[in-house]
Amino acid sequence: MNPIWVARIGTVERGAVHRVLVDRLWPRGIRKTDPPWDTWLKDIAPSTTLRRWYAHDPARYAVFRQRYWDELAAMVDSPAWEMLEGFWRTGPIALMTASRDVDLSHVPILRDFLQATTARPLSDL
Repeated sequence: MNPIWVARIGTVERGAVHRVLVDRLWPRGIRKTDPPWDTWLKDIAPSTTLRRWYAHDPARYAVFRQRYWDELAAMVDSPAWEMLEGFWRTGPIALMTASRDVDLSHVPILRDFLQATTARPLSDL
């Protein structure tokens, strides 16, 4: 499959890959007239309840990872998920977030889940 990059918004140049913002909220300080991404898939982001519970607390990351993984498993037939898979099938993508600590955000979990769903049946996830 094509590569998947995990990045902070504004760090991937236009045209290099298909840039997908996967945050539920519009990032602060970003004008809506020329956003630094190509597509916004807010429905792929963790639920508001899960996001608020996690609050980027590193001590909660392992539990957050499992809960978000479960949320992703429940949305694999959604239009947003199909759109994300379609972008990935056609070329490399960058999953983007406004989070300052990308490694402790939901984006690496999303990347891992996306890669896992193409490697084995959903029932094994």
